Amino acid sequence: MNKNVLITGGAGFIGSNLALKLIGKGYKVTVLDNLSPQIHGDNPEVTSPLFKKIQDKVIFIRGTVTSKEDWQRAIANQDIIVHYAAETGTGQSMYEIQKYVDVNINGTAILLDLLANQPHSVKKVVVASSRSIYGEGKYRSREAGIVYPGSRTNEYMLNGDFEVKYPGCTEPLELMPTDEESKIHPSSVYGITKQNQEQMIMTVCPTLGIAPVAFRYQNVYGPGQSLSNPYTGILSIFSTRIRNGNEINIFEDGLESRDFVYIDDVVAATTLGIEKESANGQVFNVGFGAPTDVLTVARTLIKNYGIDVPVKVSGNFRLGDIRHNYADLTKIKALLGFEPAFDFEKGVKEFADWVLKQEVMEDKYSQSINEMKSRGLYK
Repeated sequence: MNKNVLITGGAGFIGSNLALKLIGKGYKVTVLDNLSPQIHGDNPEVTSPLFKKIQDKVIFIRGTVTSKEDWQRAIANQDIIVHYAAETGTGQSMYEIQKYVDVNINGTAILLDLLANQPHSVKKVVVASSRSIYGEGKYRSREAGIVYPGSRTNEYMLNGDFEVKYPGCTEPLELMPTDEESKIHPSSVYGITKQNQEQMIMTVCPTLGIAPVAFRYQNVYGPGQSLSNPYTGILSIFSTRIRNGNEINIFEDGLESRDFVYIDDVVAATTLGIEKESANGQVFNVGFGAPTDVLTVARTLIKNYGIDVPVKVSGNFRLGDIRHNYADLTKIKALLGFEPAFDFEKGVKEFADWVLKQEVMEDKYSQSINEMKSRGLYK
């Protein structure tokens, strides 16, 4: 392709996989990443598998998106920017608010300010948005039609009622796939910052003659994701607990669901967005397109690892968590020709086979729960 691509956060889980895919297609890739200890450990040049797999294959800039100078170095001579660098995790965002805003919102603002006010060669910006911007997903009510429920109340959940409610509706709501035209109403600080990122990119770039593309990723998983970070990714969290022989604590009643999308599918969708003109100016959902409940996740992992640990459906819950959300893929299939290749069973087997080849990581789950408890976010 002979095009220059900058991937911010390119040493992370999704970014490193995308970098290798693009290098294989002939792109020249630059990565801007701060090698956060929470993801890469305290000595990333030696211990981070994610960093080591792109080391010497990309032009690497160790820096942060909160630094104008680091952005200036990274943007030089780039044709395309894929903006992944962000603080992630809904739970942690509810008490590290300034950090999330500084990195996710201010970091994006610095990028756009530079593109608006300094010479550059950038033609396209692809931004990683998130399903978290939707908050609760889309539902149908026999009484009110299509509805978008707000956040669930503490009172109901303390009484073991975890289903979503909608004013004036007395019958259970029917879950539907969430399309790109659905209501945007995030229920976490993380979701708010991702909404802001997306809107800034989609609003400012066209005024500069730059094509914007936003991908609202669902729950991404697969080989290479961090097994030591207790703040993101229930497949990683559950896997580490299982391999340590520890009980799995299932929040709520275990029937809360997510759309789990395999890393190879995410990379394929993103590559289509980079290369296809039909992606320009568009926002796309990226998922598998079906929900999987958390109890099924736990049981499937236990089966794949062949390690029997207790599974406790505790009724505990985190404030800010949603009940359900899965992607409507109609748009991305029509405009980009994207079809996910990995269903949950196939993807989890690939993931579990990889996990079993890794060293057993320290289980830091209790630490993350205690942090939320101390702030009144875990019930």
